[in-house]
Amino acid sequence: MNYGIYLSSVGYFSDPSLLGELAAEAEASGWDGAFIWDHIGQPCAAADPWVALTAMAMKTKRIKLGPVVTPMARRRPWKLARETVSLDRLSNGRLILGVGLGWSPSEFEAFGEDGDPRIRAAKLDEGLDVLAGLWGGEKFYYIGVHYQIKGARFLPRPVQKPRIPIWVCGGWGRMKSPFRRAARWDGVVAIEGTGENRGIRLDEVKAIQEYVQQHRQEDDPFDIVIIRWSDGGHKSSEIDEIGALADAGLTWWLEDLSTERFNSLEDIRRRLRLGPPGNL
Repeated sequence: MNYGIYLSSVGYFSDPSLLGELAAEAEASGWDGAFIWDHIGQPCAAADPWVALTAMAMKTKRIKLGPVVTPMARRRPWKLARETVSLDRLSNGRLILGVGLGWSPSEFEAFGEDGDPRIRAAKLDEGLDVLAGLWGGEKFYYIGVHYQIKGARFLPRPVQKPRIPIWVCGGWGRMKSPFRRAARWDGVVAIEGTGENRGIRLDEVKAIQEYVQQHRQEDDPFDIVIIRWSDGGHKSSEIDEIGALADAGLTWWLEDLSTERFNSLEDIRRRLRLGPPGNL
């Protein structure tokens, strides 16, 4: 089991220097990863995720880093290819790219972009194909509805082989199409379950594992990721629960340190410094 922290990128988290400091504290406290939001954020203050992740990479040496999640429909895939490879090389192969449709149509429509989830889904699928093709480092051609690539070659390649890992986000209580999409890549960030605070329950982890395996065509390792809260302090009840989740197929527990649950930044830091809820 791997344990990561899940941070906002808005409000007081809009300071990339602070996010770098929190990532360093997470590494020192035994966490395996640090992941942040990717939101435009208007009208509130927000950090650009790639600038913030660069600050986090510069302050750490071991932990995995990435956005959870990047809405690919509002990013040019070739620009994202440059950003991700640069960060992967800067971090010496520690980037994980989380992707999805994006939470709110308003983050698209406020800037004259199409917020229709069907359009965003189509752009996500095409964008992932373009991204993987450009990461390959060879001359690449692509003809899609939304994107066309006419013999572009991007160098350097990512540090990670065969490529940077991709996690796809999906709400288990809604459509299953994100989970079929995730089966093509390296992992799924499962949200919107039926547990407390809409968390993913043990039986749902088992169901997700079975569903993905039905649609997966490769035998490579596959991550199942959930975002949850714990009290910390290595309580036996939490360790038992996480052990059962790991047996069911869970590979990453992301501790939700976004602002909704905490009264202050110091409260967040106190929880972060307690470390992961278990060491299995």
